[in-house]
Formats: sequence, structure tokens, C-alpha cells
Amino acid sequence: MLEEAKQICPTTTRRLVGEGALLVDVRERTEVARTAFDVPAIVNIPLSELEQRWSELPKDRDLVMVCEVGARSLKAAYFMQYHGYTRVSNMEDGLLKWMRKGFPVIGERYEEPAAATASSCCGDNAAPEPAASACCGSAATAQEATASATGYCGSVAAQSTKAGCC
Repeated sequence: MLEEAKQICPTTTRRLVGEGALLVDVRERTEVARTAFDVPAIVNIPLSELEQRWSELPKDRDLVMVCEVGARSLKAAYFMQYHGYTRVSNMEDGLLKWMRKGFPVIGERYEEPAAATASSCCGDNAAPEPAASACCGSAATAQEATASATGYCGSVAAQSTKAGCC
């Protein structure tokens, strides 16, 4: 059984990136083209590609999974834990909270989640609802997140471990 994913806030995320952590943005390329985190250590591996590309990520470095609101990145964090990664955290509340705190981005600043599409939320599977929260859920249990990281779409209940609350 997987441990609960470690949840961290944007302030802690900035500190960890400054200390050498790698930000892993699991949003789709079109979302990143609109607005990107402005940090030196970042890689974009969309959730829809994570199943094929997870092994590209280093096991010997802290990874902070990020997305727009924290739901997809939580699924990605559990997926990485399932594959043996132990130095993984999820940035709670995602890019939206990052921007609300005034942290640097490249591109457009906005305050509401972008409308979810099948590709941005659930890989190649159709999204049952137009809003990101209805499609991806606000968070997930370890088992549900691992299943959904590979394309399963559905709202899931959550428990999370908060660390470094800001």
C-alpha cells in the first residue's frame, strides 16, 4: 500500500526548487504555452504521457509535481510513488495559488481554472464534465490516483498529508 502523498504549498515549493528540487509540470503543452512556472529547474511531462515517460525523471533528486489546481499533480505524485520514487511531493492548489501569491510565471496570469478538455485532464479519455474539478477531482486516494494517472477519469475522494503549510 502506498503512503499518502506529501502535500506542500507554493512557498515551500519555491524554497525546495532553490535547494535543487526539480519541478515536474504535468499540464498539457498547450496549457504550459499559455502560462509557465518561471523557475530554473522544471520539466514538462503531461499526465497523458507520464505512463510512457516516468523513467526519464531522476530518483536521486527531490521532485515536486505541479499542475493548474493540484489534482493532476497529486495523481502523478502517487503514480511516481507506485514506481518506487520516494522523494516526491505534490504542490497543493497548483499554478493558481502560485500566481495568487505573486510568484513568477511566463505568459498570461489568470485567476480561474482554464476549462478542462479531454486531453488536458484525462489523457485520451473523454471528460465527463467541462470543469477541471469535476473531471479530475480535487485529489485522490493512493489507489484511485494511481489508476487515474494512466487515463482513468473521475471525481475521487481524498485524504492528504499537508506539510510545510503556508
